Amino acid sequence: MNRQKIVVLGTGGTIAGEANADDAEGYTAAVQGVQILLLSVPGLAQLPCELLAEQVAQIDSKDMDTEIWQRLILRCTHWLAQPDVQGLVITHGTDTLEETAYLLHAVLSPSKPIVLTCAMRPATAADADGPQNLKDALTVAAHSGARGVVVVCAGNIHGAKAVQKVHPTRLNAFSSGDEPLVGRVQDGQVFLEGNWPVAQFKWEQKAIENIASLRQWPRVEIVMSHAATQGATVDALVAADVAQRFDAPAVQGLVVAATGNGTLHYALEVALRRAQAAGVRVVIASRCLLASAGAKSGAVFQDSQGLTPVKARVALMLALI
Repeated sequence: MNRQKIVVLGTGGTIAGEANADDAEGYTAAVQGVQILLLSVPGLAQLPCELLAEQVAQIDSKDMDTEIWQRLILRCTHWLAQPDVQGLVITHGTDTLEETAYLLHAVLSPSKPIVLTCAMRPATAADADGPQNLKDALTVAAHSGARGVVVVCAGNIHGAKAVQKVHPTRLNAFSSGDEPLVGRVQDGQVFLEGNWPVAQFKWEQKAIENIASLRQWPRVEIVMSHAATQGATVDALVAADVAQRFDAPAVQGLVVAATGNGTLHYALEVALRRAQAAGVRVVIASRCLLASAGAKSGAVFQDSQGLTPVKARVALMLALI
């Protein structure tokens, strides 16, 4: 009987980075291929699954775009449909990892595990954290009963909806905020603390294929409410002549990183009302790290259903497709 397979999809990031010879602190992300990364993982022979590897992209994740997202959705869909595939692992940069994780969570709702992992130090660093993170991710993907989209970093297993990058340099750079962890990985074992994530909606295969073949995604921008906010920022974003001047698509949606529990500067609110009256969808999230903008009775604008601004943007883009 053939062993179950785990497919490792590479997209670049610091985990695939190499230190710059002339800069003790600098490095170049997305240099090493995913096959090379697997060679650095200790104890691979102990895993109960056969490994396959595929390079989907090779970028610094700050430059993530919808074309790569589409490619990743297609490759995940392909491999998840294979009966002998136990689960997927995706190597990814930390900067936009939470957005990619939420996208896959929202669109695919997989009954098998999709495990995103990363690193805060490049692959060539003497104390690189990528090999252990990748080994932990493979352990989670091979775990019996694992399902849904999770992020594994520094021994923690985060659900895709809750995970956020909260620190620019420390190894444990991610948090699930007030939400419980899915679990932890220690000494090659998975210890569950919560439930495997399940998406609220399940997209049909035809809809997934439509998303993966879009030529242009809806344009959704993020604005922030802050002291001395100028409503002109919103007016400029939604002005048709401004979009035409820069050969950009018209803005179809705005996500607001609001203060507190979804409160808005008065000047920003006036401009957002104008935008909404002109047909632009407006969603309110909170800029607070450990809080979400709650639904309010009689609210003028839609709330983010607990999503952070960057994830609310992904959700609104999907809603506008």
